[in-house]
Amino acid sequence: MHFDRERCVRAVQSKDARFDGWFFTAVLTTRIYCRPSCPVVPPKAENMTFHPSAAACQQAGFRACKRCRPDTSPGSPEWNQRADLVARAMRLISDGVVDREGVPGLAARLGYSTRQVERQLLTELGAGPLALARAQRAQTARILVETTALPMAEIAFAAGFSSIRTFNDTVREVFALAPSELRARAPRRQTAGTPGVLSLRLPFRAPLNPDNLFGHLAATAVPGVEEWRDGAYRRTLRLPYGHGIVALTPKPDHIACRLVLSDLRDLTVAGSRCRRLLDLDADPVAVDEQLRTDPVLLPLVDKAPGRRVPRTVDGAEFAVRAVLGQQVSTAAARTHAARLVTAYGAPIDDPEGGLTHLFPAPEALAEVDPETLAMPRTRRATFTTLVGRLADGTLHLGVESDWAEARARLLALPGFGPWTADVIAMRALGDPDAFLATDLGIRRAAQELGLPATPSALTARAAAWRPWRAYAVQYLWATDSHPINFLPV
Repeated sequence: MHFDRERCVRAVQSKDARFDGWFFTAVLTTRIYCRPSCPVVPPKAENMTFHPSAAACQQAGFRACKRCRPDTSPGSPEWNQRADLVARAMRLISDGVVDREGVPGLAARLGYSTRQVERQLLTELGAGPLALARAQRAQTARILVETTALPMAEIAFAAGFSSIRTFNDTVREVFALAPSELRARAPRRQTAGTPGVLSLRLPFRAPLNPDNLFGHLAATAVPGVEEWRDGAYRRTLRLPYGHGIVALTPKPDHIACRLVLSDLRDLTVAGSRCRRLLDLDADPVAVDEQLRTDPVLLPLVDKAPGRRVPRTVDGAEFAVRAVLGQQVSTAAARTHAARLVTAYGAPIDDPEGGLTHLFPAPEALAEVDPETLAMPRTRRATFTTLVGRLADGTLHLGVESDWAEARARLLALPGFGPWTADVIAMRALGDPDAFLATDLGIRRAAQELGLPATPSALTARAAAWRPWRAYAVQYLWATDSHPINFLPV
């Protein structure tokens, strides 16, 4: 979008928050870059230049605005609605892969050469993987500086910097303030008595309807791993350097996120996965505008706009749970999963009580005796085949997965039909166009609304909803009185 100068200027002059994260405005006279909705008086059009990423602005010598804090804007929805090389690379960078494995590790996961990945990112985003990861490290450092009382040396290494000097230089360059000055300007700071505990604000593009989002997560919560308590969805997280516990509470203009981490180096990854779980980088206006063109969906969208797709923090975990939920009720699926968690999940300590385990890793589930599973023999075979492929690495369901390829691999497994493959594509892989034509709830809703009832006819009818059929699923499900559609009391 940053190439459409006229449209960008209009967005900046109208302070349109919808475009936050789509592009960044760099002001030639002040050498500052802002989000489109910056509250200050807009600069003259001739003094504006536009960049596709904060990293590109920093590469060009601009520093972040202290008023609108462009580094905290929602991520571009482009990376969640595309499955090409650049989108998959951006999802991996957000997941901290460059910090942990370097650019060669990023390229290896994508199946391309390092040179090809760097060239594609530079062409589209104006910055290579190292610059994009550096911008992310700067934001992580800012969060730690402003919300904890940790010594700066600990913050530097927790944020992923190789040295304290690099940390200091980067913070000064990006924010035009020394780390100590950032801390002095922060309105509130946690005390030293709460190490590893962080309170964050996760921004989103309005509108956001929390009913089906949190309703789905709470209604399907696995005891010991997830719970709904005091208006917050809480769950455990398996992270690269340790584990964490997150509590997510819907607020009118943000999601309140409270993180307890065993290792602060996991902050960036935890935040990224929470955003992905709640689909916070979506563009609900674009989605709803498309779905409103169908007269059947129009009243559903107008009644409760801004529905998101509830996703997951771990693709392998969700795939296992999808198999456990085949042809059984939500309660039965939770019971099956809870038994596996108790027997094979890694135990953790929850300071607030209630959560007891991490969901078992595929390697642990590969050791399960199929005869101990209280399910039909054919589903036992499906379960053991899935966890075996996940454990040995022949099947990978991560943020870098190619949606079409992963779906084809799933359908090749015994016991995997269209429903299981599509629900995994929708919630684990993040495909915004996944459609559950064979789902019982969808077929009931279609019958009530006068839509075609057979899967093939309904799929043909749903072609007009592309590329947002996963969001259409949320609106169709919402016609039912199932608990997944209601914010828990």
